[in-house]
Amino acid sequence: MIGIIPNLRRATDTDADVVAKVYLRSRKELVACAPLVHSDESVREWIRQKLIPGGDVTVASVAGVVVGFVAVSRSTECSWIHQLYVLPNYTSHGIGTSLLDHARNELSPPIRLYTFDCNEAARHFYEHHGFKPIAHGDGSTNEEHCPDILYEWK
Repeated sequence: MIGIIPNLRRATDTDADVVAKVYLRSRKELVACAPLVHSDESVREWIRQKLIPGGDVTVASVAGVVVGFVAVSRSTECSWIHQLYVLPNYTSHGIGTSLLDHARNELSPPIRLYTFDCNEAARHFYEHHGFKPIAHGDGSTNEEHCPDILYEWK
């Protein structure tokens, strides 16, 4: 499965359940160091009512199956990657890189994102792709109360 080229497209309302599946599986299996503070149903509602309608979510699919997504936003001072998740069995096959490249092509630099300090795979991924840590947090500003790192790409 090395070098899978996914199909990327804007998420629609009908993608809410599969985006939630990707998010929940990825968070539980790949970011267990920062446990979820919301119920699965609450996460599904947030994705259905807030994240997808926000309009800046792109899904990655392989053989018609959604295997990852990225959610972004723009502000006057910078752009943000808020969420980038790939199903555990599709990591290290280029899906995350495709989503990240898509976001970098769509957004104006600088682009910022947070990741948990304990998520070594994500830290390595972002640093490998040129993101630099610009601030470290003690967890007091996120719901999980886990130390985090603010990254920036120019």
